[in-house]
Amino acid sequence: MSRNKDRLGMGMSTPQHAPTPPQQTQASGEGFSFVVPTEFVELPSKGKFYPANHALHNRESIEIKQMTAKEEDMLTSRSLLRKGVALDRVLESVVLDKSIRPNELLVGDRNAIIVAMRVNGYGSDYATQISCPSCNTSQKYNFNLNELEYFHGDSDLTSDVKDLGGGFFSTVLPRLKATVTFRLLNGDDEKRMMKKLETDRKEHRQENLITSHLYNMIVGVNGSNEPVHIQSLIDSIPSSDARHLRLMYKLTAPNLDMNQYFECASCDHQQELEVPLTADFFWPDR
Repeated sequence: MSRNKDRLGMGMSTPQHAPTPPQQTQASGEGFSFVVPTEFVELPSKGKFYPANHALHNRESIEIKQMTAKEEDMLTSRSLLRKGVALDRVLESVVLDKSIRPNELLVGDRNAIIVAMRVNGYGSDYATQISCPSCNTSQKYNFNLNELEYFHGDSDLTSDVKDLGGGFFSTVLPRLKATVTFRLLNGDDEKRMMKKLETDRKEHRQENLITSHLYNMIVGVNGSNEPVHIQSLIDSIPSSDARHLRLMYKLTAPNLDMNQYFECASCDHQQELEVPLTADFFWPDR
């Protein structure tokens, strides 16, 4: 399991989503001083799923400074965008505890910080283009980012999954009856999967979203953590067992619920939609 524990990576500080009154970090120059506002962002994980030696273990929030023009420069840097690291650099800049690597954050905690950055920088109203799922009419629709709800992960919702601590869980597959140990994914895992997807598209290979996710989350099968045994399971897992694993992951992974209510202005169709993270997210005035 060491291979996967290393990949889990960890290290961070403590903040809150809807800003507790902003703190102030002072810097001074010759003849003047200025204040950099900071806030605490609540972590969906509440620090419960980090190992005991992790900086965020049992810590419910992380402190960040608000975005400045310097971070906007990073978001528009062609070189950083080309390398796919613009958002990573911004996260590294705003997180005050420099011993923490943002890519080592659990995906849900990372998402909470990104949304908090956007709310503080440009407000909670997020207007973006939406195509109605019913009539396909394209329209500008406004989402309220302050209304996104937290899911803290709850393995108590089912007896089919066991919390092993430190972000690791186990479950028995309904059909194969194999015991699978899996872990919660972090920013590094998410980037790795996106990079593979991009490579597959460029090289016109079949995209393997489901099996790629399974490979990154599974750390053991029937007590073995050998990659060959994990790959063997993934290559032959029945779809019902794969669905079971995805459901167990969803029940245990803390995150922001990105679904909000949508009503079409053209046909009055109503349903919940996942808030799309388009270019408008950080550049609402474009």
